[in-house]
Amino acid sequence: MQNVDYIIVGLGIGGVSFCEQLRKHNKSFIVFDDGKNISTVVSGGVFNPVVLKRFTAAWNAQEYVDYALPFYEVLSENLKIPVLENISIFRILKNSEEQNNWTVASDKKELQHFLTSELIKNKNPSINADFGFGKVAVSGRISPSHLLRTYREQLQQEGRLISESFDHAKLQQREDHISYNTISAKRIVFAEGAGAVHNPFFPKASLVGNKGEYLIIEAQELQLKEILKGPLFVIPLGGNLYKVGATYSRNDFSLNTTVAAKDHIVAKLEQMIHCKFNIVDQIAGIRPTTKDRRPLLGVLPESPNKAFLNGFGTRGIIMAPFLSKLLYEYLEESIELPKEVDIGRFT
Repeated sequence: MQNVDYIIVGLGIGGVSFCEQLRKHNKSFIVFDDGKNISTVVSGGVFNPVVLKRFTAAWNAQEYVDYALPFYEVLSENLKIPVLENISIFRILKNSEEQNNWTVASDKKELQHFLTSELIKNKNPSINADFGFGKVAVSGRISPSHLLRTYREQLQQEGRLISESFDHAKLQQREDHISYNTISAKRIVFAEGAGAVHNPFFPKASLVGNKGEYLIIEAQELQLKEILKGPLFVIPLGGNLYKVGATYSRNDFSLNTTVAAKDHIVAKLEQMIHCKFNIVDQIAGIRPTTKDRRPLLGVLPESPNKAFLNGFGTRGIIMAPFLSKLLYEYLEESIELPKEVDIGRFT
């Protein structure tokens, strides 16, 4: 029997972040992950603390950013790859009213660290932006597939990864621990994202699947170096490739791509740019969202050894590092979770 402190199920951004908490505190752990399509891999990987539709700070943005930035720096050093690339987000301003609203927002205390007050003129002939851009200065992106691939390789080298689907039926509750096949652990943390709908221990009524589809396009004339935000995000991938999206389809847990989503993205993209582009690929993923748009952390009263780290929605890149810290402190130091993220609010 192999004895560890934790079993982790799922290796999206939540699983990676919690593994790093365990590593930091010298806890032993095993990760179960089958490497299949997950929301982190498909996501745009955008690090954005601002709700750009309304020019407001995202929930708890400053707290999350202050923790996430050094977290990704350390992760980059450990993995020996660049993890978080600093790239500005240029928000297309549609009219003079939005120009004024941006200037007002940039003076607000909660936004002045994130937004630049100076409006930027459009010098790119391939972009439709007659009223220029507002710039998000504290922003960037990760390459989700590269990060997770590298992290999986590290776990494999350390003997900490079991590359297979987790069979919940084989999990056994013991008196003061849990066991799975030949592994015994003090606790198990489920960081399965939208895959939690197949977890019999998870309160499924709390999770809302929100399907998002992206197009990968090639546009030689676009020559875009920043992340562009209008009706959609246009994210540079290098080599004249861009990830464009995403759509939102609530209560949809399917991973099939749709013609309707493609047509929607193309129509919105043509409002933003007026150069030729070719569609290279179309991908879909499921965002794990909740009814109240707040994360799901903690344990259920009947299962103190089974913990959950879920419900990040569209901002997992920013939120996951700090939320993993909160969960670790709750499990190991009995520090109470904030009520707005405690999974117990749905029981």
